[in-house]
Amino acid sequence: MSLRPLQVVVHKNLSITIASMAMVMLLLFSSCSGRKKELGEAITERDSLPVMDTRGVTTLVSDSGVIRYRVNAEEWKVYDRKSPSYWAFEKGVYVEKFDSLFQVEASIEADTAYYYDKQRLWKLISNVHIQNLKGEKFDTELLYWDQKKVYSDKEVRIEQPDQIIYAVGFESDEQLSKYVFFKTNGIFYIDEESGEAPADSLQTDSVN
Repeated sequence: MSLRPLQVVVHKNLSITIASMAMVMLLLFSSCSGRKKELGEAITERDSLPVMDTRGVTTLVSDSGVIRYRVNAEEWKVYDRKSPSYWAFEKGVYVEKFDSLFQVEASIEADTAYYYDKQRLWKLISNVHIQNLKGEKFDTELLYWDQKKVYSDKEVRIEQPDQIIYAVGFESDEQLSKYVFFKTNGIFYIDEESGEAPADSLQTDSVN
């Protein structure tokens, strides 16, 4: 007779223990589920992170097995998950373009640059300076270079040995040897002795 109340107490404690364990497992499961959700969200952020982040870069870039560029940059980031994917040079870049004989055809410098690798397109922004084989210098704030042509729809200044041309928008072959301006604002002829453009040398003819 004295054992029955003890058995009842044991069963009650066992039931309470099982119920407590069930509650703990449920809480743990909910907690783990929450963590999985957070991890899933963190993984999706990979799209906005660079696959490569390199500092103090000097590298050669090839196309179809042929070296086309030498790139110098303080910082180089590669975003392979972006659409479209691109390389970012947001702390300045200096690029030399080579011909098939590895001779420098042109050099380009800019405060910021993006290279869209699938389109093979360079976008250069702010203080863009270009020099071609003939020593002509091009200055603009925005320039595109798609390995077929070089072009811009912004103001551009072209310094030649004998004159300085101001225009809005231009298009050129990749070697910057043949170019046309969309709108010419003026031409200043340079005095050979002083190396400066006289005040009365302004001309507004179209230039090709």
